[in-house]
Amino acid sequence: MEQVRIDKWLWAARFFKTRSLAAKEVGAGHVAVNGAKVKPARMVRVGDLLTIRQGFLETSIRIQLLSEQRGPAVVARTLYEETEESLARREHILAERKAMRPPTGPPERRPDKHERRKIRQFLKKE
Repeated sequence: MEQVRIDKWLWAARFFKTRSLAAKEVGAGHVAVNGAKVKPARMVRVGDLLTIRQGFLETSIRIQLLSEQRGPAVVARTLYEETEESLARREHILAERKAMRPPTGPPERRPDKHERRKIRQFLKKE
């Protein structure tokens, strides 16, 4: 096997839960092969550079092996290698997001009956 459809490969490498979701994301332009946006039927080869955007994260990977079958996560991890700059960028973004979160702890106590009624009433208004 020298080529595989990109939606099949992304599904087999466990970037997306279903193949139809992988095809949908590729069609929406969230996946680029060697810098160019592609369609779900595009064939990929070993050595291609993929850029995958999932939410706020953008991952750059190089294809190491091809597969059309979804296997265990340990095997799926061997199908690709993430680039060094992608790893550094992802860690930086995650650290920034963690720093932006306000420090919150668990509440001191549970709301009593009166407070629960107020909360329900407030939520119904929205």
